[in-house]
Amino acid sequence: MNVRVGQTFPGSVPAAERRWYDTGRWVSWVDGLARVLSASPEWPAAGAVVVWESGPAGRGRVRECVVSYEPLSGQTVEVHDDSIDGRQSVSFQAVEEGVRVELELDYRIRRRSIVTPLVDRLFVRRPMASSLETTLARFGAQLTEH
Repeated sequence: MNVRVGQTFPGSVPAAERRWYDTGRWVSWVDGLARVLSASPEWPAAGAVVVWESGPAGRGRVRECVVSYEPLSGQTVEVHDDSIDGRQSVSFQAVEEGVRVELELDYRIRRRSIVTPLVDRLFVRRPMASSLETTLARFGAQLTEH
């Protein structure tokens, strides 16, 4: 299943990228994140890993491993938690208004049954998209702060 969101913010690609990859600031804008447990020193480069935990009603422990990273362009990570396996990509593009940030999550629900597609359509996909939208909106607010 796939969800994709994008927003445009005032600012530059380098500024957006610096903020996005600063795991110390994630708690202020990543929806559902309670704390970052560990981050590889080579983050955001390929092979680096970040492990974080959500709040009590969230996703639990989440592991993100970088599959690809292109400076000033974007990054793709493999994402794993108790409920999903997936790939999440972020991209940055300079536009006239500032910087366009797009976030895409291609995921697979781990516990599958015959009703999984229906459950996904009715109960999972919309909250996933909403969570990505919230993350981007909070990120944009942080990006415009000095």
